[in-house]
Amino acid sequence: MSDAHNALITEFYSAFQRLDAEAMAACYTDDVVFSDPAFGELRGRDAGDMWRMLTTRAKDFSLTFDHVRSDERTGSAHWVATYLFSATGNTVVNDIGARFVFRDGKICEHHDHFDLWRWSRQALGLKGLLLGWSPALKNAVRAQALKGLKAFQAGR
Repeated sequence: MSDAHNALITEFYSAFQRLDAEAMAACYTDDVVFSDPAFGELRGRDAGDMWRMLTTRAKDFSLTFDHVRSDERTGSAHWVATYLFSATGNTVVNDIGARFVFRDGKICEHHDHFDLWRWSRQALGLKGLLLGWSPALKNAVRAQALKGLKAFQAGR
């Protein structure tokens, strides 16, 4: 079973490398739970729409992934995304650890972990350096991410 789950994780990140959000979303169950420091928790269609939005807006994007591991129920991977953050024009190199839970041959939980302060220093520059550790900036990043997702969904 771990071979099938390793293949599923590999399929997910290979689709991401191609900026193919539909193929990424197809790896998820309909009731998937996704979480990360920027968006918080997303469920179901919102998780797929987040990838649709991010792949549509990606500029100067590249992705590598490794350390794909899984068993019959859970899995993990390491991935690094490099891209241009459109709000500031800054290049971001985001180093991410992912954990997965599987059900019926698909991903039913996907939890990404990264250092939001490190991300904010790269994406936001001096503001991120000075305030990226603060709950206020973390909440502002999450609010902006969710606002962007809702606007994207409204425009579809």
